[in-house]
Amino acid sequence: MDTNIVQKCKLLMGAYKSGKLGQTVMPEDSNPGLKLMDKENRIAYFTLPMALNYQRNSYKLWESALKTITTTETKFVFDVSEVLTRSEKEMREALLKYKLALQPNKHINTWRTIAKTINENWGSFEKFIDSMDGDFLKLKKSVQHDYKKGFPYLSGPKIFNYWSFILSTYGGVKLKNRDQIEIAPDTHITQCSVRLGVITEKEAKTLSKDQISERWRKILKGSGIDPIDMHPPLWFWSRNGFIYNLG
Repeated sequence: MDTNIVQKCKLLMGAYKSGKLGQTVMPEDSNPGLKLMDKENRIAYFTLPMALNYQRNSYKLWESALKTITTTETKFVFDVSEVLTRSEKEMREALLKYKLALQPNKHINTWRTIAKTINENWGSFEKFIDSMDGDFLKLKKSVQHDYKKGFPYLSGPKIFNYWSFILSTYGGVKLKNRDQIEIAPDTHITQCSVRLGVITEKEAKTLSKDQISERWRKILKGSGIDPIDMHPPLWFWSRNGFIYNLG
């Protein structure tokens, strides 16, 4: 554990919570209201759109998701059992209506594949999570190995770790072994990693994402901070132009 970096991380977490980092509204804050959704709805809502979140604006994605779930004729796409009874044409029209899906074939297929995997193997998202005993490590094995083909894009390391974080933060899922969720080193996280001294500028160009994640894990070990909990403060710190001065 690097006490100097850990102290800076704690300052950033405090700044994030107190609003000193600037605009800190998460894309996933665009939802129908967590208290208004039952567990199945919450897990489905914070899972299926995530599988379409590739090289696109996350804020627009979740704005589209909100419009889709709050519109009577399109909200059925979040019900895994109903998805399988609807025609491809109905699915395409519903997912394209508010641009939740951008690719009329691939995105619809991705959505249907995940819905089919959940429905045929567990019956619902809630039963799926329950079958994992709410354990992140079991969830990881299931999604990234046992049923990998049934979770297109969602099974990828970067999105899987972030999805797990969103499940535990917004989805109402209390994950065991949450401290094992890896931080996802996108451009913002990587820039922050250099600023904080987690990696050098040269390492930012040469280390793999897994190696950067491992560096974070070693630095935060024993600090009481789960690596993934640093994602929002680091992401907004960079995204808002580092307006918060660590001194």
